[in-house]
Amino acid sequence: MTDLFTSAGLEEGAPRPLADKLRPKTLDEVVGQDHLIAPDGPIGRMLSAGRLTSLIFWGPPGTGKTTMARLLADQTDLYFEQISAVFSGVADLRKCFEAAAGRRKTGKGTLLFVDEIHRFNRSQQDGFLPYVEDGTIILVGATTENPSFELNAALLSRLQVLTLNRLDDEAMGELLSRAERLEEKRLPVTDEARQMLHSMADGDGRYLLNLTDILLSLEFEETLDAAGLLKILQKRAPVYDKDREGHYNLISALHKSLRGSDTDAALYWMARMLAGGEDPMYILRRLVRFAAEDIGLADPNALVQALAAKDAYEFLGSPEGDLNLAQAVIYLGTAPKSNAAYMAFKKAGKAAKSTGSLNPPMHILNAPTKMMKDLGYGKGYAYDHDTAEGFSGQNYFPDGLAREAFYGPKERGFEREIKKRLEYWNKLRSE
Repeated sequence: MTDLFTSAGLEEGAPRPLADKLRPKTLDEVVGQDHLIAPDGPIGRMLSAGRLTSLIFWGPPGTGKTTMARLLADQTDLYFEQISAVFSGVADLRKCFEAAAGRRKTGKGTLLFVDEIHRFNRSQQDGFLPYVEDGTIILVGATTENPSFELNAALLSRLQVLTLNRLDDEAMGELLSRAERLEEKRLPVTDEARQMLHSMADGDGRYLLNLTDILLSLEFEETLDAAGLLKILQKRAPVYDKDREGHYNLISALHKSLRGSDTDAALYWMARMLAGGEDPMYILRRLVRFAAEDIGLADPNALVQALAAKDAYEFLGSPEGDLNLAQAVIYLGTAPKSNAAYMAFKKAGKAAKSTGSLNPPMHILNAPTKMMKDLGYGKGYAYDHDTAEGFSGQNYFPDGLAREAFYGPKERGFEREIKKRLEYWNKLRSE
């Protein structure tokens, strides 16, 4: 197989990054993606059947997307062509298709690997369709973004999406061991610092090997602990795109952790978002929404706490105001949960849309003029405060619409008390 070093035209003996030296020569050497390349995985089954289809590799950076595409081309005897959507346009695509068509006439197929395929606009993506359909190319696209959001439905329907996992500790440990064997030198770090290397890489194998390359190229008088390692290597910022899928994944994780009353997990996801540079006001807007949607009247103070955190943050700013976010998250996470108000609003909205323009009953309409009084406006209205219980039990639904119970409070928190009140009023109403 022609590797990146050779294809780049570099002479033998030229300096090579460690990540390139350790680039797998066979699919068996790829780490962390056994769910795809194992005999019972989708790629394993394709190779066993001798039939490769067009694919999308979706996964974080440094998980082997480019390497696996090269190895697939090599193992299926296809010509490997690589382009990047960042640097390529329509003219480049046309050249690739024409070259692939020419090779096809000689009996040689082409695997066209498109890095960052989501960067192509919709019309450019449509340009792939006829060449994928007639077999001129086997298309393998790579993306870090959710294909269902970023790729045309027409193109996506012709591709199989394979998800690559971020590398876990076992996979990164294997990469470090391979690096030490290749360089015949052990990393000068303690076990704690070695684990910190994993954390700094954040599932990115290429980044891990780049850090390792730096460490192996230096000489140290003593073994580096975690603090010493941080002095040598700058800590990597968490992978977090505020305007892309990671943004929505983490806010979803925060929301669902709060709903599940897992306060510690909620604090973790909030901290992840802040560390990634998220706007705290975006988080606060979600907390205010959560207070009404998932807690509601089970704890009426939840909304007060969320809004107080918003006001405090606007007053203090970061980093002091970040503590107010943490306090709100803790309060919301530990509060009793109820979506009764949320569901009641949805049910009432559905009923309102389906019943058209029914008028309120006449007895609850005001009668500011004599004519309106003569027409019966307000006639028979019972003033609730004049009753013994402060409750008249009159009908307030439109005439012709049966009474509906939209709000059903839970047996949790303050809603227990609300439920007792509603049951009492229902009893009076039935009497």
